Amino acid sequence: MPSPTVIKAFCRELLVKQTALREQEPDLVMDDPEKVAAYTRAGCEDGVMAPVYLFHCAQICEVIKSGDIVLDLGCGPATQLAMVARLNPRTQFIGMDLSEEMLNKAQAHIKQRNLTNVEFRQGDITELSSLADASIDAVMSTVVLHHLPDLTALEGTFAEIKRVLKPGGGLYLVDFGHLKSEKSIRDFAYQYADRQAELFTLDYLYSLRAAFWPQDFFSLYQKYLAGCGNFYKTFVMPYMMVVKSGVRREIDPDLLDQLQELKRAMPGYHQTDLKDLMLFFRLGGLKSPYLN
Repeated sequence: MPSPTVIKAFCRELLVKQTALREQEPDLVMDDPEKVAAYTRAGCEDGVMAPVYLFHCAQICEVIKSGDIVLDLGCGPATQLAMVARLNPRTQFIGMDLSEEMLNKAQAHIKQRNLTNVEFRQGDITELSSLADASIDAVMSTVVLHHLPDLTALEGTFAEIKRVLKPGGGLYLVDFGHLKSEKSIRDFAYQYADRQAELFTLDYLYSLRAAFWPQDFFSLYQKYLAGCGNFYKTFVMPYMMVVKSGVRREIDPDLLDQLQELKRAMPGYHQTDLKDLMLFFRLGGLKSPYLN
């Protein structure tokens, strides 16, 4: 059963009128070493973001195949990317980020895990000039797009994704959706303040405030990416939004076992968080056979 915090936020978002405003992130490029370190720790497989990352990993694995070249937009310290790359060793990944500090962390993280199927490029996700048209088999991006300053930048990113993605390619984009109430935003941000660094809690708060409104996100999806995948959001309360292409591979029993083992290895509170996320997305139409 969802936590009391989630239930209260759900009821509030169902009943209240929009009062919160979108506020641009204080740091559009995260390059402060302390903030980068806090974000990296939270994204590790035993960190506070572990349930969210496992959910996204399962979804991403459905839309990529062996032999693919996969572009991760805004890869950050590569904690999410490393999880996907480790489970898909015959797939090649390109992690792109604008922050040199993030990319330094990413290189170290990949090296620590002895992964050889990942390379990194410093670049702006709104202008993928180093990539040719239809040159990428799949594009992924996890909880990054809210860092963009405005809808013009989001539109540029969507247009570039459409340009570089091969016809029939894989796509998985996920980001926060803006909640209607500032109280809901603060409740989510501080829900696990006792489990995470204060810098990460503040970054989470700023991220939720910077999230794009679902209707704006959906409008740009329709303009550029409707032919590449479907749009989903968590039920009633658009805490998260996803654009996902069709499944591009059959269920891999070995991959299923690995993902289930990661799920079983989580502490109980992480398993509860994962179940909550799965429930709200399933009610919004998105599920995965890898996380039954």
